[in-house]
Amino acid sequence: MKYEQPINVSTDQTLNKAVSTIEEFDALCKERKLNEAVELLGLLERNGVSVDVGRYLFLMNECGEAHALEQAKRVAKSVMGFARNGHGEDAIDMFTEFKKIGLKPDGQMFFGVFTACSVVGDVKEGLLHFESMSKDYGIVPSMEHYKSVVDMLGSVGYLNEALEFIEKMPMVPGVEVWETLMKQCRVYGETELGDRCCELVQLLEPSRLDEQSKAGLIPVTASDITKEKEKKKLSGYNPLENKTKVYEYRAGDTSHPEHEKLYSQLRCLKQPMKEVGYVPETKFVLHDIDPESKEEALLAHSERLALSQALLTSSPRAPIRIIKNLRVCGDCHNALKIISKIVGRLIVARDAKRFHHFENGVCSCNDYW
Repeated sequence: MKYEQPINVSTDQTLNKAVSTIEEFDALCKERKLNEAVELLGLLERNGVSVDVGRYLFLMNECGEAHALEQAKRVAKSVMGFARNGHGEDAIDMFTEFKKIGLKPDGQMFFGVFTACSVVGDVKEGLLHFESMSKDYGIVPSMEHYKSVVDMLGSVGYLNEALEFIEKMPMVPGVEVWETLMKQCRVYGETELGDRCCELVQLLEPSRLDEQSKAGLIPVTASDITKEKEKKKLSGYNPLENKTKVYEYRAGDTSHPEHEKLYSQLRCLKQPMKEVGYVPETKFVLHDIDPESKEEALLAHSERLALSQALLTSSPRAPIRIIKNLRVCGDCHNALKIISKIVGRLIVARDAKRFHHFENGVCSCNDYW
């Protein structure tokens, strides 16, 4: 996990530059200088400048009217960006507009669509889009497309439907499909189906399993992170960065010199959390221990340790940013929502799936984590 304090340098200058750049983008769109507008849009994205969906749609319409197919595709591929940041409806609107102006999506764009449908929890629409791939656009779904649909179904808890979808595949499911369902089963605490999937992964490609996945925890795969981060991920560590220092946590970690303070603060938060509706979901603890010990195990999850460190060392209203190299469990997701309300802080958490913006007791993913 990673915690960062905001950088307070040249704020006004940066803001003014962002505004002027967006004004430049608007001007290019109105003048139909489409290549320049698309290039500037990419620059804005790389610099982290927020561009509202209305501007994307306007530029796409302009590209459509000018029959600028390649430019329209470049704009539309920001479907994936919207979806990964929890803006599923915007991503779906973008895809709908892309088709409306008469352009044909390619196979790559459907990955973003499935992600967007999982964000908004509309798996029915996602399945309709999957059917349209071959029916309307002549795209033969690849194994990656099947994996993406399984991930979409599993991410919102439709685990039996995901299994049924796999069983109806016109090809032999690859190991990555079973691994995807296994990971989703771990997230939802469905140990029986998860163990069945684990057995199949073991049979097909045992090297994909590590000690965590064999023990019933969410497995670590190289595809979840960049090659530069692979070593840290496979070790099960989560970094927490505060300015120039980097702290690494794993569940139950006691290596931090002030770990007693971290745990003490988390225990102090337990009662206020329960008073506003928090109920520990102990099904996410897959060890056979008593209920009280399970609650304590949830308290010691690595994202909570990182959050506790951030609360102790940052200014009272500063946003908290966390990076987790695995998938956040359902109980921690609920806990972070409630803590954001109690402490009055924005908590931005990036897990292996997407960004989560927790604020005032609500998450940007609309609970389809």
